[in-house]
Amino acid sequence: MSRQLRRLVYTAAIIFIALAQPGLAQHGTRDGEWRSYAGDNGSSRFAPLDQITRDNFKNLQVAWSWKFDNFGGGNSETTPVMANGVLYFTVGQRRNVIAVNPGTGETLWTWRPDEGARFEQAPRKVGRGVAYWADGPGNNDARIITVTPGFQLVALNAKTGVPIREFGKDGSVDLFTQLDLTTPLDPVGKIGNSSAPVVSNGVIVIGPALTQGGTSPNKENVKGDVMAFDVRTGKKLWTFHTIPRFGEAGYETWLNESATYSGNVGVWGPFSADDELGNVYLATESPTNDGYGGHRPGNNLFSDSVVCLNIKTGKMIWYRQLIHHDIWDYDMPVHPILLDITVGGRPIKAVVQMGKMALAYVLDRTNGQPVWPIPDVPVAQTDVPTEWTSPTQPIPSKPPAFDIVGVTTDDLINFTPALRAEAQQALAGYRIGGPFAPPSLVVPDANKGTLVAPGFGGGANWQSGAADPETGFVYVGSLTRPFIAGVVKTDPPDPNKAAYTAGRGGQVPTVQGLPLLKPPYGRITAYDMNRGDIAWQVPNGDTPPNIKEAFAKLGLTNVPPTGFPAQVGLVVTRTLLVGGEGGGGRPLLHAYDKKTGESIAELPMPGSQTAVPMTYMYQNRQFIVMAVAGQPAGLLVAFALPVPVGTGGGRGGRGGAAGGANQGQRN
Repeated sequence: MSRQLRRLVYTAAIIFIALAQPGLAQHGTRDGEWRSYAGDNGSSRFAPLDQITRDNFKNLQVAWSWKFDNFGGGNSETTPVMANGVLYFTVGQRRNVIAVNPGTGETLWTWRPDEGARFEQAPRKVGRGVAYWADGPGNNDARIITVTPGFQLVALNAKTGVPIREFGKDGSVDLFTQLDLTTPLDPVGKIGNSSAPVVSNGVIVIGPALTQGGTSPNKENVKGDVMAFDVRTGKKLWTFHTIPRFGEAGYETWLNESATYSGNVGVWGPFSADDELGNVYLATESPTNDGYGGHRPGNNLFSDSVVCLNIKTGKMIWYRQLIHHDIWDYDMPVHPILLDITVGGRPIKAVVQMGKMALAYVLDRTNGQPVWPIPDVPVAQTDVPTEWTSPTQPIPSKPPAFDIVGVTTDDLINFTPALRAEAQQALAGYRIGGPFAPPSLVVPDANKGTLVAPGFGGGANWQSGAADPETGFVYVGSLTRPFIAGVVKTDPPDPNKAAYTAGRGGQVPTVQGLPLLKPPYGRITAYDMNRGDIAWQVPNGDTPPNIKEAFAKLGLTNVPPTGFPAQVGLVVTRTLLVGGEGGGGRPLLHAYDKKTGESIAELPMPGSQTAVPMTYMYQNRQFIVMAVAGQPAGLLVAFALPVPVGTGGGRGGRGGAAGGANQGQRN
């Protein structure tokens, strides 16, 4: 074979491999950096780094820490981004933006918003991070994009922290003035933001967070429209109405014209973008209100949905509603995970959406079609006067649920026959049922409410999942915490309020100091998304001390670990799955085998996990960074392998290395 012919064959082979392996499109992080909230815009939380391995993880040490004490106190849910040799994150309720040296934690600059009454009235003061954008590979005109608690979009110079004067008005855009308000409701104190924006193809997309429904009988609120802005100028590009306006597609799913006054349906969790397809993927929340919806009959599009939009125009490409007429607070705060998989020999550009319902919905992200059938299944119907429930709900045929969905007597604790009998007795006066069992009317001496699982806030939450694009595995932490879903008449009656107030079912009963349902109480699940199966599932940590004490009193020995009732945030590397134990868990950093779930090692941390970890390379040294709890405030802690004695830098790794830190200026 001639050299020219060999070259043609080789070139053709490379092209064939590129076309046949969609995994090349979703790669995780690049060049050892962590440029987006979830690593990459596809939200994989995957970094192809291998300096830290199963053999040396136990040798990790705290390389540096950054205390939050002097920036408003409290604990933090922030996950930093790392780009061009600088680490950026938010801290405090005001969401001060901080830039530090990623190798030492030395502060380079800080930016503090001063919003006065806007801040005081903000509905969501938690901040989970910032976005980074640069004009081209040379990091020209690099910017940090943030949204303040008072709902202002701000662009900062990434080198200095100074607002970009050409962006909006002197560096900021007042998002209240950009809302498409259709009711006389004042947006101040009703709408804000809690998660980092996404920047893709020169467009910033903002997800709104609103006042929470909870047990409030309110039936009106500001609508959670999603807005997009030009990253260079701050000019508004488009608005997507998550609650359709009159004449728009989906309006007909709000019966009795209830779309006119209903609110919420925001995107308060993080979301994702496909830079190559030019699409952004939104995972929406429930409408007003969380636990009762008789004032908004119908399926209520586009609540509890995955929505795919063209990021340049905001035009909807496809949608799929995952919960019809949500009255369980089963919204989707987990970011859509963009993952290329191969199913039955067919390459698929997939999006995996998980949420509080503890189900994994796997769709083709180019057209929204299910990878495996998601039939609408008949479900139990409400008998609450004036409530409306959908006769069916979408339930995936594959993959299986990652936590308990629906409650049967088989889910009750069974450590001994006596405990099982006592658990059954504890349910006297309560209703139980399968998936989507509706809340019931609480009537004294007749009905205490409905035991539902997952409960409010159960399943998976904003701590989200992670994926390994090299294997097609998806990982998620979840919490097994049922809830008593009950409603009572709103007292006093008010035509401007919902007829019933939700969340009045009381506490879930316990048995001899033990939770009612079988453990694990917190778990980590690994899916093989090429097969649609659970590859493994393990408890999230050991058994909590109070549960161990209850076991001891009952004479129960050799009970396997139950896991802590907490939702763990995870990060994936080429070698490991890494996470803490979540809020309420122990202050430990865990390493797991990605293929089997085997616990490889655990290390002490200064506090328990409060945010999702991230990892990067800096000067040939891999760091794992995570926010943890503390008193009087938490801190950001960075782990790395010890620097060998007599050397000036860390060990090498295949993940690449970021350059030296830019010398930012303090303002």
